[in-house]
Amino acid sequence: MVLSPDVKERLGVVFEIVKTSFHWGFIPTLLYLGFRKGSEPGLPPLAITNLLW
Repeated sequence: MVLSPDVKERLGVVFEIVKTSFHWGFIPTLLYLGFRKGSEPGLPPLAITNLLW
């Protein structure tokens, strides 16, 4: 399958957007999911200030 230069350029832009959004969104997503689940029994409760200390 042969792609035209215009299609290659658009795919490159899409891949850059996906790469950037994954790069900047991975850690916040993990933090969100962790806070949503909560702490394990017997451990102190999770708080946003725990990330700073």
